[in-house]
Amino acid sequence: MSDALFLAEIGQAGIGGVVEVTGDEARHAVTVKRTRVGESVLLSDGAGRAVRGCITSTGKDRFSVEVTEILGSPAQPHRFVVVQALAKGDRSEFAVEIMTEVGADEIIAWQASRSIVRWRGERGAKSLGRWAATAREATKQSRRFRIPRVSAASTGQVVERIRSAALALVLHEAAEQSITHLTLPGEGDVLLIVGPEGGISPEELSWFQEAGAVPIRISDGVLRTSTAGAVALGQLSVLAANQQGPRVDPRL
Repeated sequence: MSDALFLAEIGQAGIGGVVEVTGDEARHAVTVKRTRVGESVLLSDGAGRAVRGCITSTGKDRFSVEVTEILGSPAQPHRFVVVQALAKGDRSEFAVEIMTEVGADEIIAWQASRSIVRWRGERGAKSLGRWAATAREATKQSRRFRIPRVSAASTGQVVERIRSAALALVLHEAAEQSITHLTLPGEGDVLLIVGPEGGISPEELSWFQEAGAVPIRISDGVLRTSTAGAVALGQLSVLAANQQGPRVDPRL
């Protein structure tokens, strides 16, 4: 079983140094995960830097780790950004969870015209907070060292992100081009747009295409909005690996 990962301020700790973890993260580690002195764990700052070490002491809401290895997640030529339409129930948070696990670098909540769910005022702020918390927990579960950035955007703001991306793709079941036949740019943001249960409206598709987005298919069938982004990310990761080599796992 791989070492558990916890998020903490690790600063510039070197081998032999000690990192103190406190607060909610430490309380969860000690009381829920039942971490004990002598166990090996991973600590990450959520921004790409991490260490491995052994727990040397624990308390009710704290534990200390002596660093034995310096790790990190090197910058990659591509940033995978997913514009995820709001979905009903817990499907949005499920989408955030699995997209984080398979490698999303940024997730943008988008209230499409056909989204049943509506984020307004305080409800929107709380919902976005749940997306961020889901991404944080999925980062720990998948042992990633970078927490995806989570934000919200209007349709107009999505259009602007399309214009600034190195490549923008709209997942659409009627598209003629398959994602497996794409050639990725050498570097930059690769933007994926995932529509809601009712699909992307013709007007939205037209606006996105005018801004430079390319409609693509990822399956012969119609996938749920909660799974389509993860499937597309998996296919893009394979394309990137075939063109430039696989992403290096610094934990091996």
